[in-house]
Amino acid sequence: MAPKVIWLFVFVGLYWVYCIYWGIRGAMTAKTASDYFIAGRRLSLWVFVLAATATSFSGWTFMGHPGLVYRDGFQYAYASFYAITIPFTGVMFLKRQWMLGKRFGYVTPGEMLADYFQGDGIRILTVLVALLFSIPYLGVQLGASGFLFNVLTDDLVSRDVGMWILSLVVLVYVASGGLRAVAYVDTVQCILLAAGIIITGVIALDLVGGWAALNEGFARLGASDVAKWGVTPGDGYNSYFAIPGVIQFTAGLGKETPVGGLWTGIMCLTYMFALMGIHSAPAFTMWAFGNQSPKPFAPQQVWASSFCIGFILFFFTAFQGMGAHLLGANPAVNEAGLALTMVLDGEGIAKNPDSLVPFYFNQIADTAPWLVGILAVCALAAMQSTGAAYMSTAGAMLTRDLYKRYLNPTADHATQKLFGRIGVAFIVLSALTVATFSADALVLLGGLAVAFGFQMWPSLASVCWFPWLTRQGVTLGLAAGLLGVIFTENFGATIAGAVGIELAWGRWPWTIHSAGWGILLNLAVCLPVSAMTQNSEARAHRMKYHNFLREHASLSPEKKGLVPVAWIITLLWMFFGIGPGAVLGNDLFGAPNAGVDGWTFGIPSIWAWQILFWALGVGMMWFLAYKMEMSTVPDREVEALVEDIGDSVAQQR
Repeated sequence: MAPKVIWLFVFVGLYWVYCIYWGIRGAMTAKTASDYFIAGRRLSLWVFVLAATATSFSGWTFMGHPGLVYRDGFQYAYASFYAITIPFTGVMFLKRQWMLGKRFGYVTPGEMLADYFQGDGIRILTVLVALLFSIPYLGVQLGASGFLFNVLTDDLVSRDVGMWILSLVVLVYVASGGLRAVAYVDTVQCILLAAGIIITGVIALDLVGGWAALNEGFARLGASDVAKWGVTPGDGYNSYFAIPGVIQFTAGLGKETPVGGLWTGIMCLTYMFALMGIHSAPAFTMWAFGNQSPKPFAPQQVWASSFCIGFILFFFTAFQGMGAHLLGANPAVNEAGLALTMVLDGEGIAKNPDSLVPFYFNQIADTAPWLVGILAVCALAAMQSTGAAYMSTAGAMLTRDLYKRYLNPTADHATQKLFGRIGVAFIVLSALTVATFSADALVLLGGLAVAFGFQMWPSLASVCWFPWLTRQGVTLGLAAGLLGVIFTENFGATIAGAVGIELAWGRWPWTIHSAGWGILLNLAVCLPVSAMTQNSEARAHRMKYHNFLREHASLSPEKKGLVPVAWIITLLWMFFGIGPGAVLGNDLFGAPNAGVDGWTFGIPSIWAWQILFWALGVGMMWFLAYKMEMSTVPDREVEALVEDIGDSVAQQR
């Protein structure tokens, strides 16, 4: 057995011991349903900061993101702005959701929305979103963990066997300890995730020959036409170093091939919408409910996520993804004689970009096999961090919003915990079954997950900000948004094909992501229906919540004048940083083919633009979270009317 495999099993074993310890510890401390489902509303500051960051940035960040940067170049690297756009959703909603959860004793988002809108339709749809998000998202993570083990053990452990064994440990600690166990394991997983990406990036940079060699290699590559998408329309730039315009009116992938690349300004923007769905998914509402106070929200959103993870992605992930072209990972680049060395497997990585990171690990297998074991645990932790949170929260929603609501309203704490554990097992087994027996179905469903989460924005906006949105409008809008997502993804084409219908558009028509199409349909239904279904009695009920929020979360008079400034800063950043205005970054700091001496900062213009707007984005997040008090502790203490809505007459409202 190779030394790296021995070290792999040693470090994975130690990691499992830590996970199971917290599962047992969580089970011993979870006396009530609230203890089990939302950690008794007692998560501490640093536990939440690290755990929420780990949950936000999963194994896809660790393994999938570098592979896509390699596949599509810097035009795709705009996706690294999800380090800012994911917590941006948290800035918008988490503090106010925490306040409502503390005040009225909510445990799940379904309870909050059903109570607020006085109807169960939105509750059912919220559970549906949770399942549609959790099962495919978890399946992708677990499948990736099995693939990683298969590669690093040199086929000693097959993908499916590795996936099932690794998943069993996650199931044990999540089902045993609930959200508290998930949170404490996530604290270590966050550190491992960040350390693993940095170390892998350093390996890539070292293999290239350092910073100067990296940019000299980029200069030669940028002056060529060797790229996956060829050259961009108009300017004729290498598509690895430029986005191909604001929008392309194509029928969509599968129908037409975009010219010069998929990642137009509009595509980047709407893809960021999709990734905003991570913090608007039902799971993060429960993370909000689990905190002692909103005190951890701002540091997590601004410093842990936007600053630290953003820095890691825009530098170390870029080293991995773009550096691979200079290391033999791209057959076309190799053939053109532009590679600096041939240490990576071009054919294998070109067929499966997700294999890029494990190939980097294998570069140090002979010199530092122990480090391969550590990096494998880092990758495994990254994959399990998000999956564990969604397992726990989806199990809670199945228990509270379905079983307790409709089948056993008087269920005691022990019964709720039991069915919560059954719910976790159901989620895991469903994800594993799909991942094992229908990988194609998993890929189709996985593309839907985050876009589904984003469709929760109007309902959360209503609860937190806009009382004029009605139950009918939000419920029908959410249903329309889900359909919009489905039928602009490959999954919708598959459904249509099963009944003999061929859709006229492909995936992501007009280079607009399915999350963008979904929210357009969502709002197109939500807004007019809300306008037509205004009811004074229902509005008065909703105003109880908004009056409470205004009393506890309103800005001081001297800061209200900053509201227009906040709007302007946010919209300008979105337009130029992640939207149509990003096309300026293609050559503002030197054309892609100008060479190192022709680049203002000695790096490709598109990369310099991304780094600049990452820094500006951190400033924007600080302004919103701290200066505008959107994530700070309320001046007035929030008094709880009930500790748990399930144990009070409030459940009957």
